[in-house]
Amino acid sequence: MPIEGILVDLSGVLYVGDDVLPGAREALLRLRRMNKPFRFVTNTSRKCRAEVVSRLHRMGLAVEPHEVLTAPLAGRHWIEKRGLRPHLLVHPDLLPDFVGIETSPANAVFMGDAGETFSYDNLNAAFRVLQTGTPLIAVARNRYFQEPDGLSLDLGAFVAALEFATRTKAVIVGKPSAEFYTAAVESMALSPGEVLMVGDDLEADVLGALDAGLQAALVRTGKYRETDELSLQGSAAIVADNFHNLLIQISN
Repeated sequence: MPIEGILVDLSGVLYVGDDVLPGAREALLRLRRMNKPFRFVTNTSRKCRAEVVSRLHRMGLAVEPHEVLTAPLAGRHWIEKRGLRPHLLVHPDLLPDFVGIETSPANAVFMGDAGETFSYDNLNAAFRVLQTGTPLIAVARNRYFQEPDGLSLDLGAFVAALEFATRTKAVIVGKPSAEFYTAAVESMALSPGEVLMVGDDLEADVLGALDAGLQAALVRTGKYRETDELSLQGSAAIVADNFHNLLIQISN
């Protein structure tokens, strides 16, 4: 099926840490010239959306706020739709995306990547809220992500700890949630089969997108590892050296 729209992961595809990946700026210019709708989709939860966009601008990547769909904002929508009051186990820099939401008395727990603010006390506070049978909502269950100095532990380990301790199963609101992908596709007024998801994360970006009925492409940047391609044998997924090369490939 022809590609009519494109979803693009941020970290690992356009940049790693504060470093723009080779060809990323050129890829963004080419993407705009393709005259196809696109969105940037990210599980990043250490920064609010406004800061994500501001950071991209500082890197020389011109992206508009409406073009960025974040898992934390998808989580807020999920929570408000159900009238929940979340105990927020998140990084302080994410709090602007939750201004105005009622949080007390808590009848749910929402988890993002709290970074250095993860602690026994913070996890235990969330554990105690969950003892009453309240739902656990998490941005994602990613195992690790790529930073300039190597791989770093991601949110998934902490989600698993609370799931184990409370015998519950977290609701995942970001990638690879089919609901998240569906919302991203619908924001472009397209159907899943018409949209290509581009990412460096085999599980969340590529396999998750394929499971949701999208087309998918894996780029050999960010957290990519050579063994990832073994999991794609027999699938329709595209593999490219980087985002710029991928756009050239699908344009031909």
